[in-house]
Amino acid sequence: MKSYQKLLEKLLQATIEQKASDLHLSPTRRPILRIDGKLHPMEEYDFLLQEDVEELVKCMLNEEKYQKLLQEKEIDFSYELEGKGRFRGNAYFQQGQISCALRFIPSQIPTIEELNLPSILHLFCRAPQGFVLVTGPSSHGKSTTLAALIDEINHTRPEHIITIEDPIEYIFEDDLAIIDQREVNLDTLSFARALRSTFRQDPDVIMVGEMRDPETIATAITAAETGHLVFATLHTNSAAQTIHRIVDSFSGPQQVQVRAQLSGSLLGVVSQRLIPRIGGGLIPACEVMLNTPAIANLIRENKIHEIPLIIATSSEEGMMTLNQSLANLVKEKKITLENAYNFSLNPQELKELLKR
Repeated sequence: MKSYQKLLEKLLQATIEQKASDLHLSPTRRPILRIDGKLHPMEEYDFLLQEDVEELVKCMLNEEKYQKLLQEKEIDFSYELEGKGRFRGNAYFQQGQISCALRFIPSQIPTIEELNLPSILHLFCRAPQGFVLVTGPSSHGKSTTLAALIDEINHTRPEHIITIEDPIEYIFEDDLAIIDQREVNLDTLSFARALRSTFRQDPDVIMVGEMRDPETIATAITAAETGHLVFATLHTNSAAQTIHRIVDSFSGPQQVQVRAQLSGSLLGVVSQRLIPRIGGGLIPACEVMLNTPAIANLIRENKIHEIPLIIATSSEEGMMTLNQSLANLVKEKKITLENAYNFSLNPQELKELLKR
């Protein structure tokens, strides 16, 4: 009889050793790793049977969570490989069979410098209050950027930090700060409920893993207005789109109030993409918007379409468009021209920038 626990540990160990970001397990396929953004079947392993995937998933879930998977057809979870790191997982059904995707989360939390993020991000870690949004597509490093920001505060400020996550990813160790990490469905019933409760838990800094509904967004903005430093993520492609998404979450009459609140409480938006690096690995390209008086005015007056122009002409204040970031990476020979165009939202503008 197969030892599925041993097989699981071998697969997770190989994921770490080969510096893969993800491991995919599905019936009728070999285990597959994602390395530097590309999928690589693990040729040394046989094709997995339906029973194999079910048993591997059972090794990572307790009975209650496994029953929830069978009932709800998908589940988020986290799994720890002793002393090596954690994995964020999602098990789900496809064509009536269980599959699973696992994302590796290193035990060591990287710094802003180690992640090659713009140094202006240190500014957010020093702010006494306000609202910071880290945005971008799925699997482009938002959680890791948030972890780096929170951990910098942990090492530099004696604050009470509360994180609300689904599931908990990086595990923080208290340094100057005290950090309480709450997992949705384990420690609280929802993001919105946990966020409302923070007002009675005396936090200085709040991290919201994901803003999924208007109630969570409204409560996060209120928390930022009432003296807290709030970090959150959204699946949006740019700073302007992020403002639109937040405002559009509310009905017409509320939108004026939300724009007024945002213009006053927002500190900035970082929108990032992970680009394949020449020589291996991934490197972030970032759009950075800081909420200057000019930006705040555009948000208040609903002239959000003008925000990209302000970002493009405010580099001396630390702002940067995605295209400016991509152009710099090409000029520094860190990414290929082809990849820069692939990830650009405005290739024609990027072409003009590269001529300068």
